[in-house]
Amino acid sequence: MENRTDNLETPKLVSFIIPCYHSAKTLPFVVEEIERTMQALPQYRTQIVMVNDDPKDGTWSVIQKLCHEKTGRDGICFARNFGQHAALMAGIRRAQGDILVCLDDDGQTPACEAPELIAAIENGADAAYAKYEKKQHSGFRNFGSSVNEKMCEILLGKPKELYVSSYFAMRRFVAEEVKRYENSYPYLLGLVLRSTTSIVNVPVHHRKRESGTSGYTLRKLFGLWMNGFTAFSIEPLRIATKMGAVFAFVSFIYGIYTIIKKIINPAVPMGFSAMMTAIIFFGGMLMLMVGLAGEYIGRTYISVNRAPQYVIRETTDTQPDGAPAQRRGNETDDARADSDSPRTDAACADGNVRQAGTCGEELRKDPEDLC
Repeated sequence: MENRTDNLETPKLVSFIIPCYHSAKTLPFVVEEIERTMQALPQYRTQIVMVNDDPKDGTWSVIQKLCHEKTGRDGICFARNFGQHAALMAGIRRAQGDILVCLDDDGQTPACEAPELIAAIENGADAAYAKYEKKQHSGFRNFGSSVNEKMCEILLGKPKELYVSSYFAMRRFVAEEVKRYENSYPYLLGLVLRSTTSIVNVPVHHRKRESGTSGYTLRKLFGLWMNGFTAFSIEPLRIATKMGAVFAFVSFIYGIYTIIKKIINPAVPMGFSAMMTAIIFFGGMLMLMVGLAGEYIGRTYISVNRAPQYVIRETTDTQPDGAPAQRRGNETDDARADSDSPRTDAACADGNVRQAGTCGEELRKDPEDLC
């Protein structure tokens, strides 16, 4: 009788990326919820990458503690605050998963509904964004999100029916395409939109914030918009060009009007009308020329800007027993394929996936009550 070896399919790896900003109180519960949720999915292994975007508070100490308690957790600490999207880029470069899930550190994006996003990817989508039935942000944040949605439609070509949020999942090839972007000001939505059009929405409950306040101010939101629109679209320059052409045309019509007016009423003073016509005409032409020049300058700027996206101050490249671990931030695909990322060994007693509707309540102190 021949000896047969069963070919067991290697479980897929799901990497969770958490950009962290002043989240020392909430982060442990988010990590615990992720691992408890993934225990119900034995067909997947789990990796959690936490990126600290501000070394000044105690969040990095919490990340270090979490990473030393259990394998499958990675930590990165920036040298200073670079922003949420830079933190996501660092996490994506460190992640090794076949599927990557990005979520917030404050518990407002329920990790227990991550299986819904993963299922959307497994069903054929390249990226899946959580769509909130009711957002639990402040009026200011909701207004900013609405403005961002509309501007993304106009400037980035985002489909009108697509809702975007900070809670999303993507396939490995999309992550690889995102990683290729090396310019200074990353904008994840722009990178995803230019990588694929197979993007879907998944209904997800949005929790209330249990601790702290949002790190986004009006200045930071405006800066984020500018990063996205100038790095991934030259439409603002084209708008300036169109405005210049419109003003030049209006000045031409106004010039004809002043000539006719002078013919009809010779008593009208000549100096004022001639001066206004010249100012409007040349102002319009200047905007037209600046817009055309800006078209080329913008393309050059997008191509050659080499300032760093972020600077890593420290990582948790240590196993719980103190033995040094391999750095995994810039591994090649072959190295990633050969990695032995740890998986969650425990599973739910019933072996079933938790339903998304059971985790709609707010984040509580006891992680066992989350789902």
